[in-house]
Amino acid sequence: MITYKKYPRTEESIAQRIKEYGEMPLKYFTEQEAYRFILGVIDLTTLEGSDNTQKINELCATAIHFKDEVRQIPSTAAVCVYPPFVAQAKQLLVATDIHVASVAGGQSPIEVKLAEVEYAVKAGADEIDMVISRGKFLEGDYQTVADEIAAIKKACGTARLKVILETGELKTADNIYAASRIAIDAGADFIKTSTGKISVNATPESFLVMLDAISDYYKETGKMVGMKPAGGISDAETSILYIKILESVLGEAWLNKHYFRIGASRLANKIQEKIQG
Repeated sequence: MITYKKYPRTEESIAQRIKEYGEMPLKYFTEQEAYRFILGVIDLTTLEGSDNTQKINELCATAIHFKDEVRQIPSTAAVCVYPPFVAQAKQLLVATDIHVASVAGGQSPIEVKLAEVEYAVKAGADEIDMVISRGKFLEGDYQTVADEIAAIKKACGTARLKVILETGELKTADNIYAASRIAIDAGADFIKTSTGKISVNATPESFLVMLDAISDYYKETGKMVGMKPAGGISDAETSILYIKILESVLGEAWLNKHYFRIGASRLANKIQEKIQG
């Protein structure tokens, strides 16, 4: 039976740390460098029931369009789409270094989740974003949660696995910390806050707790795990706060798209405006 220790910090200490980090200057970037970094780690995302061929064409064209080598402006790190659109996105991005990510899982039985992951990987997905079984977690059935993550990790093959906790449903720091450690121990390459589909998505508080879990794991094992806040990060000022928290908790080694992403649909255009403006 899997058990996890409680998160060893109070809500007050979390709030105080976020305040302190937010008031600090950027450690490793100028503001303009930070904006370029942010653009280059965005997973440009569309996960709507109305998604169609034209919308995926437009999404991929947008991701490519950002790149300007002369001005040292990067493209986004990836596009994130539902499994039926993976092959299309992969073909559109074949001449670029933009990855294709796909969300699979949800409340489906594990057999369906695995089939969906295998379908997306076969279609060309470089990365899989899966959602944990929050109901099982909240019942205290950590073993089932861990077993599902491990099975999906195996089904990913060489694709990297981002495990979505849906922190808005987990609510407490103890739950978010425990779910982070379960996901990491079960083989997650990244842990991710949210799907962006519920009322409470990424928050600085949940982000900080998850970074602490990654930091603790790194101190114990020497292994690095990536982080992806997603949902609700829609303006430049908020994204800079997240970078300041990341710098302070994990440091320079995580400041690249291999270990840090931001899931967003509206942020990229606003960051481009900051770079150009």
